[in-house]
Amino acid sequence: MIDGQQGNTKEPIEDSDVDLAVFVSYVRLDCPGNRGETFDLTFELRVHAPHHNTKHVDLFGNGQEGTILSFVDVPTQPGVDTVAFLEATEGLIKMFDLLGNSAFVVVQNDMNGNVKKIRTRYEAFPEQSKTLEDLVKHESTEKKRTATEGLLWLLRGLKFTQIALSRSQANKTEELNASFDAAYTNTLKPYHSFVVKPIFVLAMKACPYRKDFYAKLGPPGSDVDGQLLAWLNALEKSITQLEAFYAAGN
Repeated sequence: MIDGQQGNTKEPIEDSDVDLAVFVSYVRLDCPGNRGETFDLTFELRVHAPHHNTKHVDLFGNGQEGTILSFVDVPTQPGVDTVAFLEATEGLIKMFDLLGNSAFVVVQNDMNGNVKKIRTRYEAFPEQSKTLEDLVKHESTEKKRTATEGLLWLLRGLKFTQIALSRSQANKTEELNASFDAAYTNTLKPYHSFVVKPIFVLAMKACPYRKDFYAKLGPPGSDVDGQLLAWLNALEKSITQLEAFYAAGN
Protein backbone atom coordinates (compact mmCIF):
# COMPACT_ATOMS: atom_id res chain seq x y z
CA MET A 1 0.00 0.00 0.00
CA ILE A 2 1.39 3.39 -0.92
CA ASP A 3 0.48 6.68 0.70
CA GLY A 4 1.86 9.95 -0.62
CA GLN A 5 0.90 13.18 1.08
CA GLN A 6 2.09 16.71 1.75
CA GLY A 7 3.34 17.69 5.19
CA ASN A 8 4.84 15.76 8.09
CA THR A 9 1.69 14.16 9.50
CA LYS A 10 0.47 10.75 8.45
CA GLU A 11 -3.01 9.32 8.76
CA PRO A 12 -3.05 5.74 10.06
CA ILE A 13 -3.50 3.08 7.42
CA GLU A 14 -5.58 0.06 8.27
CA ASP A 15 -4.47 -3.14 6.55
CA SER A 16 -4.79 -6.49 8.25
CA ASP A 17 -2.32 -8.03 5.80
CA VAL A 18 0.50 -5.62 6.53
CA ASP A 19 3.38 -7.09 8.51
CA LEU A 20 6.14 -4.59 8.01
CA ALA A 21 6.23 -0.86 7.31
CA VAL A 22 9.06 0.88 5.52
CA PHE A 23 9.21 4.67 5.37
CA VAL A 24 11.23 7.11 3.32
CA SER A 25 10.86 10.88 3.28
CA TYR A 26 11.88 13.43 0.69
CA VAL A 27 11.71 16.87 2.27
CA ARG A 28 12.19 20.45 1.22
CA LEU A 29 12.03 19.90 -2.53
CA ASP A 30 12.86 23.03 -4.51
CA CYS A 31 10.31 23.99 -7.15
CA PRO A 32 11.96 26.59 -9.44
CA GLY A 33 8.94 26.67 -11.68
CA ASN A 34 6.72 27.62 -8.78
CA ARG A 35 8.39 30.84 -7.50
CA GLY A 36 11.06 28.93 -5.62
CA GLU A 37 8.58 27.44 -3.18
CA THR A 38 9.40 24.27 -1.29
CA PHE A 39 7.23 21.53 0.08
CA ASP A 40 7.53 18.34 2.08
CA LEU A 41 6.72 15.06 0.40
CA THR A 42 6.53 11.81 2.32
CA PHE A 43 6.22 8.35 0.83
CA GLU A 44 5.02 5.46 2.91
CA LEU A 45 5.45 1.96 1.56
CA ARG A 46 4.11 -0.96 3.52
CA VAL A 47 5.24 -4.40 2.51
CA HIS A 48 4.73 -7.93 3.72
CA ALA A 49 7.53 -9.42 5.74
CA PRO A 50 8.90 -12.58 4.07
CA HIS A 51 6.81 -15.67 4.71
CA HIS A 52 8.21 -19.16 4.66
CA ASN A 53 5.80 -21.16 2.53
CA THR A 54 6.01 -23.93 -0.05
CA LYS A 55 4.04 -22.29 -2.84
CA HIS A 56 5.42 -22.93 -6.31
CA VAL A 57 4.81 -21.25 -9.64
CA ASP A 58 5.78 -23.55 -12.50
CA LEU A 59 7.11 -21.17 -15.14
CA PHE A 60 8.44 -23.93 -17.32
CA GLY A 61 5.39 -26.00 -18.29
CA ASN A 62 6.18 -29.18 -16.34
CA GLY A 63 2.58 -30.23 -15.91
CA GLN A 64 2.45 -29.35 -12.24
CA GLU A 65 -0.42 -27.55 -10.58
CA GLY A 66 -0.24 -23.88 -11.46
CA THR A 67 1.60 -24.53 -14.73
CA ILE A 68 1.49 -21.70 -17.24
CA LEU A 69 2.63 -21.39 -20.83
CA SER A 70 6.39 -20.97 -21.04
CA PHE A 71 7.99 -18.32 -23.23
CA VAL A 72 9.86 -21.24 -24.79
CA ASP A 73 6.53 -22.26 -26.35
CA VAL A 74 5.60 -18.80 -27.69
CA PRO A 75 5.85 -18.78 -31.52
CA THR A 76 7.87 -15.84 -32.88
CA GLN A 77 7.53 -16.43 -36.62
CA PRO A 78 6.14 -14.89 -38.75
CA GLY A 79 5.63 -12.68 -35.68
CA VAL A 80 5.21 -12.99 -31.92
CA ASP A 81 1.95 -14.85 -31.33
CA THR A 82 -0.35 -12.49 -29.44
CA VAL A 83 -2.40 -14.98 -27.43
CA ALA A 84 0.57 -17.14 -26.44
CA PHE A 85 2.70 -14.13 -25.50
CA LEU A 86 -0.01 -12.70 -23.26
CA GLU A 87 -0.56 -16.06 -21.57
CA ALA A 88 3.16 -16.48 -20.88
CA THR A 89 3.34 -12.90 -19.61
CA GLU A 90 0.51 -13.54 -17.16
CA GLY A 91 2.52 -16.45 -15.82
CA LEU A 92 5.53 -14.19 -15.37
CA ILE A 93 3.37 -11.69 -13.49
CA LYS A 94 2.35 -14.46 -11.07
CA MET A 95 6.04 -15.07 -10.42
CA PHE A 96 6.19 -11.79 -8.51
CA ASP A 97 4.01 -13.43 -5.85
CA LEU A 98 7.08 -15.52 -5.02
CA LEU A 99 8.97 -12.38 -4.07
CA GLY A 100 6.88 -12.42 -0.93
CA ASN A 101 5.87 -8.81 -0.39
CA SER A 102 3.22 -6.39 -1.53
CA ALA A 103 5.79 -3.86 -2.76
CA PHE A 104 5.83 -5.63 -6.12
CA VAL A 105 2.10 -5.12 -6.52
CA VAL A 106 2.93 -1.86 -8.30
CA VAL A 107 4.93 -3.86 -10.87
CA GLN A 108 2.19 -6.45 -11.26
CA ASN A 109 -0.55 -3.87 -11.62
CA ASP A 110 1.39 -2.02 -14.29
CA MET A 111 1.98 -5.19 -16.29
CA ASN A 112 -1.59 -6.42 -15.86
CA GLY A 113 -2.92 -3.07 -17.06
CA ASN A 114 -0.83 -3.25 -20.21
CA VAL A 115 -1.81 -6.87 -20.85
CA LYS A 116 -5.44 -5.79 -20.63
CA LYS A 117 -4.91 -3.03 -23.22
CA ILE A 118 -3.37 -5.49 -25.66
CA ARG A 119 -5.98 -8.18 -25.08
CA THR A 120 -8.82 -5.68 -25.51
CA ARG A 121 -7.41 -4.75 -28.91
CA TYR A 122 -6.96 -8.39 -29.86
CA GLU A 123 -10.53 -9.25 -28.93
CA ALA A 124 -11.84 -6.33 -30.98
CA PHE A 125 -9.78 -7.26 -34.07
CA PRO A 126 -8.66 -10.90 -33.73
CA GLU A 127 -7.95 -11.53 -37.41
CA GLN A 128 -5.78 -8.41 -37.68
CA SER A 129 -3.98 -9.08 -34.38
CA LYS A 130 -2.77 -12.67 -34.56
CA THR A 131 0.78 -11.47 -34.00
CA LEU A 132 1.82 -8.49 -31.92
CA GLU A 133 3.47 -6.96 -34.97
CA ASP A 134 0.21 -7.21 -36.92
CA LEU A 135 -1.70 -5.73 -34.00
CA VAL A 136 0.57 -2.68 -33.89
CA LYS A 137 0.44 -2.21 -37.67
CA HIS A 138 -3.35 -2.40 -37.69
CA GLU A 139 -3.65 0.15 -34.89
CA SER A 140 -1.13 2.51 -36.51
CA THR A 141 -3.81 4.17 -38.64
CA GLU A 142 -5.72 5.30 -35.56
CA LYS A 143 -5.14 8.50 -33.64
CA LYS A 144 -5.21 6.78 -30.26
CA ARG A 145 -2.85 3.81 -30.11
CA THR A 146 -3.64 2.38 -26.69
CA ALA A 147 -2.47 -1.18 -27.32
CA THR A 148 0.72 -0.03 -29.05
CA GLU A 149 1.66 2.11 -26.07
CA GLY A 150 0.66 -0.66 -23.68
CA LEU A 151 2.92 -3.14 -25.46
CA LEU A 152 5.84 -0.71 -25.34
CA TRP A 153 5.51 -0.33 -21.56
CA LEU A 154 4.96 -4.06 -21.13
CA LEU A 155 8.21 -4.76 -22.96
CA ARG A 156 10.04 -2.44 -20.58
CA GLY A 157 8.65 -4.32 -17.59
CA LEU A 158 9.49 -7.68 -19.12
CA LYS A 159 13.01 -6.58 -19.94
CA PHE A 160 13.47 -5.43 -16.35
CA THR A 161 12.50 -8.91 -15.16
CA GLN A 162 14.58 -10.72 -17.77
CA ILE A 163 17.72 -8.72 -17.02
CA ALA A 164 17.28 -9.09 -13.25
CA LEU A 165 16.93 -12.87 -13.39
CA SER A 166 19.67 -13.25 -16.01
CA ARG A 167 22.04 -11.29 -13.78
CA SER A 168 21.02 -13.44 -10.83
CA GLN A 169 21.76 -16.58 -12.83
CA ALA A 170 25.17 -15.27 -13.86
CA ASN A 171 26.08 -14.25 -10.30
CA LYS A 172 25.22 -17.20 -8.08
CA THR A 173 26.27 -15.47 -4.86
CA GLU A 174 24.44 -12.20 -5.51
CA GLU A 175 21.21 -11.64 -3.59
CA LEU A 176 18.05 -10.79 -5.51
CA ASN A 177 17.85 -7.23 -4.20
CA ALA A 178 21.16 -6.41 -5.90
CA SER A 179 20.15 -8.11 -9.15
CA PHE A 180 16.77 -6.40 -9.34
CA ASP A 181 18.18 -3.02 -8.31
CA ALA A 182 20.80 -3.13 -11.07
CA ALA A 183 18.18 -4.20 -13.61
CA TYR A 184 15.85 -1.38 -12.56
CA THR A 185 18.62 1.19 -13.00
CA ASN A 186 19.26 0.01 -16.56
CA THR A 187 15.66 -0.47 -17.71
CA LEU A 188 12.66 1.18 -16.05
CA LYS A 189 14.31 3.91 -13.99
CA PRO A 190 14.99 6.31 -16.91
CA TYR A 191 11.27 6.32 -17.72
CA HIS A 192 9.97 6.87 -14.19
CA SER A 193 9.19 10.18 -12.51
CA PHE A 194 10.71 11.28 -9.20
CA VAL A 195 7.47 10.19 -7.52
CA VAL A 196 7.60 6.62 -8.85
CA LYS A 197 11.33 5.94 -8.48
CA PRO A 198 11.39 5.72 -4.64
CA ILE A 199 8.55 3.20 -4.73
CA PHE A 200 10.48 0.88 -7.01
CA VAL A 201 13.74 1.39 -5.10
CA LEU A 202 12.04 0.23 -1.91
CA ALA A 203 10.50 -2.71 -3.72
CA MET A 204 13.96 -3.84 -4.79
CA LYS A 205 15.18 -3.69 -1.20
CA ALA A 206 12.30 -5.92 -0.11
CA CYS A 207 13.31 -8.91 -2.26
CA PRO A 208 13.54 -12.26 -0.46
CA TYR A 209 16.73 -14.27 -0.09
CA ARG A 210 17.69 -15.90 -3.39
CA LYS A 211 17.69 -19.42 -1.89
CA ASP A 212 14.07 -19.00 -0.80
CA PHE A 213 13.01 -17.60 -4.17
CA TYR A 214 14.68 -20.28 -6.29
CA ALA A 215 13.22 -23.02 -4.11
CA LYS A 216 9.76 -21.88 -5.22
CA LEU A 217 10.44 -21.77 -8.96
CA GLY A 218 9.86 -25.47 -9.45
CA PRO A 219 9.04 -28.69 -7.62
CA PRO A 220 11.83 -30.55 -5.81
CA GLY A 221 14.10 -32.45 -8.17
CA SER A 222 13.40 -30.27 -11.21
CA ASP A 223 16.18 -28.68 -13.26
CA VAL A 224 15.38 -25.11 -12.25
CA ASP A 225 18.64 -23.61 -13.51
CA GLY A 226 18.46 -25.23 -16.93
CA GLN A 227 14.79 -24.50 -17.43
CA LEU A 228 15.12 -20.94 -16.19
CA LEU A 229 17.96 -20.33 -18.65
CA ALA A 230 15.84 -21.60 -21.56
CA TRP A 231 12.88 -19.53 -20.34
CA LEU A 232 14.98 -16.36 -20.07
CA ASN A 233 16.55 -16.90 -23.50
CA ALA A 234 13.11 -17.30 -25.07
CA LEU A 235 11.80 -14.21 -23.28
CA GLU A 236 14.82 -12.21 -24.42
CA LYS A 237 14.27 -13.38 -28.01
CA SER A 238 10.69 -12.08 -28.03
CA ILE A 239 11.70 -8.80 -26.39
CA THR A 240 14.57 -8.22 -28.82
CA GLN A 241 12.38 -8.98 -31.82
CA LEU A 242 9.66 -6.57 -30.71
CA GLU A 243 12.14 -3.85 -29.74
CA ALA A 244 13.63 -4.05 -33.23
CA PHE A 245 10.12 -3.81 -34.66
CA TYR A 246 9.47 -0.61 -32.71
CA ALA A 247 12.92 0.78 -33.57
CA ALA A 248 12.09 0.35 -37.26
CA GLY A 249 9.42 2.99 -36.83
CA ASN A 250 6.35 0.91 -36.11
